Amino acid sequence: MTWNGDEYQARFDQIAADGADVHGEAALVRSFTPGTVLDAGCGTGRVAVELARHGIAVVGVDVDASMLATARRRAPEIHWHQHDLAGLDLGRSFDVVVMAGNVPLFTPAGTEPALVAGVARHVRPTGHLIAGFSLDRGYGLDAYDAHCRAAGLVLEARYATWSRAPYDDGEYAVSVHRRP
Repeated sequence: MTWNGDEYQARFDQIAADGADVHGEAALVRSFTPGTVLDAGCGTGRVAVELARHGIAVVGVDVDASMLATARRRAPEIHWHQHDLAGLDLGRSFDVVVMAGNVPLFTPAGTEPALVAGVARHVRPTGHLIAGFSLDRGYGLDAYDAHCRAAGLVLEARYATWSRAPYDDGEYAVSVHRRP
């Protein structure tokens, strides 16, 4: 799938201009007081830019060149990498790895275990992987949790929203896994 990064970002800019909070993902990540964050599937950098604005060292990775071009224009000081997350190896770990915006759902079917392994290898000991995605598109929590366990992560918390509403078996979940 190919995106138009400027059009994608314009939608979020309009949502913010209309008064909606578009930084729920960043707020949840910040609550873990990370010094370093990998924004995996960063798109145009909406989450990464907000985290950097709060003094957090952020690296963004996305496979789409158009999305990254927009991110680079918005925040040239952030390190942006074009790469598939399934085979990602940046050679370093982070306090938090975040996958916001339904990232697992944009992974080709059958590659979800590799996606989770690719991002999980960047979670430092006692660090967290935080991911939010819709559950009505063929990739559910049982499979996701199994992929996290296989990557050495344990479930710490699950919410229905990025603002920590209790999970209610609905069609969206935000999962927080930790590396012991």
